[in-house]
Amino acid sequence: MYDIKWIRENAAAFDTGLKRRGLAPLSASLLALDDTRRAAIAKAQGAQERRNALSKEIGKAMGAKDAALAEQLKAEVASLKELQPQLEAQEKVAKAELDDTLAAIPNTPKDEVPEGADEHGNVVKSVHGEAPEKTGGRLFGQNFAPKEHFELGEALGQMDFETAAKLSGSRFVVLERQIARLSRAIGQFMLDTHTEEHGYTEVMPPLMVRDEVMFGTAQLPKFEDDQFWAVKGELLDFAKASTRLAHVHADELNSHEHFETVIRQQRLGLIPTAEVPLTNLVRESILSEEELPRRYTALTPCFRAEAGSAGRDTRGMLRQHQFEKVELVSITAPEKSAEEHERMLACAEAVLRKLDLHYRVMTLCTGDMGFASQKTYDIEVWLPGQKTYREISSCSVCGDFQARRMDARYRPKEGGAPRFVHTLNGSGTAVGRALIAVMENYQNADGSITVPDVLVPYMRGVTKIEKA
Repeated sequence: MYDIKWIRENAAAFDTGLKRRGLAPLSASLLALDDTRRAAIAKAQGAQERRNALSKEIGKAMGAKDAALAEQLKAEVASLKELQPQLEAQEKVAKAELDDTLAAIPNTPKDEVPEGADEHGNVVKSVHGEAPEKTGGRLFGQNFAPKEHFELGEALGQMDFETAAKLSGSRFVVLERQIARLSRAIGQFMLDTHTEEHGYTEVMPPLMVRDEVMFGTAQLPKFEDDQFWAVKGELLDFAKASTRLAHVHADELNSHEHFETVIRQQRLGLIPTAEVPLTNLVRESILSEEELPRRYTALTPCFRAEAGSAGRDTRGMLRQHQFEKVELVSITAPEKSAEEHERMLACAEAVLRKLDLHYRVMTLCTGDMGFASQKTYDIEVWLPGQKTYREISSCSVCGDFQARRMDARYRPKEGGAPRFVHTLNGSGTAVGRALIAVMENYQNADGSITVPDVLVPYMRGVTKIEKA
């Protein structure tokens, strides 16, 4: 979220940043909205000041026994008193329009972020290791054509998409026996690595959060359709009735619109990532600079409606409505956020290095970055079954964009007014995609899967997953 004062003072830089995002300049329209807001404030303040002045004049008139003047002044006070709510309402409407417009504008990219319209503009930052198979012939010293993870899992009888569809619909999976244990082992291994070696504080956050928490990390308002929502049963019943009646009478339509407001006040959003509750741990607070940086990690289920991904990755576990992820969140002083971004990336890379997986790091271009990001690194792991790289982690620095939405600040140790913190988030990494990578990279010619050495202790000594 932007500070309109900053936009007023840096209009050209703001428009340049939006242009790099592929957006038209907005400073002029935003400043016009702000002018309307400021004019409304001035009118309301002017009316209040006039009332205060009239009150003094009334006292003087009454002291001079000028009843006619006193009554005339009282009439004007009454008129201003009646007008005051209208002026305050105008100010409220103007502010809401400005705030809503600002809330829908993405963060501006850092200067060093490469320009591009989509993923084709992303730039390779680094590459780790070599792909164990890039020609379709050799994988860990074995000559065979590698399979995709769902082919392996279904053949082992431990990955069931058909039953999951009966239970929940598409984009769900049932994992069983050793593959289920392997998934759990990967999550625990990642969590232990980040807490014991990288200094992150483990958190077990709520999985359902209020709208204002979703707004704080910018899931709202732009991505409302991508979220899953939990609503009380009696409210859902009323929603059905209101929707049905809304097609008949205008008064019922008004009732339905009122209900939409009510339901948003009482619903809870299922978290799309633990970034949401972890970042909001510092919302509406003022920290001391000595408390920074704060580093949090959590292993949680995540829920995404994937509203904009119809037809993409419909086979397998790559794009699920429910999945697990180890999240990394940092809260820093502004001067430290760039350094922290590199540190976070290194922490996520360490996990893949321990698993001995081939990957590359991409610097995302302006057209492929997330809404709240100033700069993003994606880690893409090599999948032999698909013969391509796929994202397994995304590490972003957001500057004070989220902090303004959350009102999260800190007091500089040298004194002065509180400043907004900087926030960062990253995957450390996605458990389901790490499972896919392990299965495809450690598969054997007979369809079994070798367990990476670092995961064997978490598997209670199991070194190979075979068909039961």
